[in-house]
Amino acid sequence: MELEQAIRTRRTHKAFAPERVPRAVLEELFELAHWAPNHNLTNPWRFRVLGPATLARLKQLAEQRSPGSGGKLDRAPTLVVASAFLQGDEDQRADDLLASAVAAYLVLLAAHSRGLASYWRSVPLLDSPAGREALGLDAAERPIGLLHLGRPRQQQRVPERAPVAEFVSYLS
Repeated sequence: MELEQAIRTRRTHKAFAPERVPRAVLEELFELAHWAPNHNLTNPWRFRVLGPATLARLKQLAEQRSPGSGGKLDRAPTLVVASAFLQGDEDQRADDLLASAVAAYLVLLAAHSRGLASYWRSVPLLDSPAGREALGLDAAERPIGLLHLGRPRQQQRVPERAPVAEFVSYLS
């Protein structure tokens, strides 16, 4: 798949087939993610593939926080928590947070190029004390998203996009 085609055709999916993404494919996605640009080559991104015990714990925490919300964690067969390991001064931490977001997007784009569907959710629960403990997050880590991955069960429509002129300015 050509890069422009991948960028233009990747969609958010919320309906997945039940098969988990094979570990070998996940390893390929994470290898590509580590090509994200980052200042001083700090490689700040972290990825945690959730197994059944951790997923069950997060579902329990989600239900305690908001009854009925735990089911959202069942949408995709493979869930990955993306986080940023932040250290150094404020500028370095800001760079590393943004680099980690780029790395997470590279996972989604690479998954799409392999015929997989994806969905990136921000989940405040992941940054709660109980969520951090369930995930084993280091004190210096900031969770940036929960990546849902799997085979798509349906096609997604192409959403309307704003014209470039609405979000680009050329400064003198």
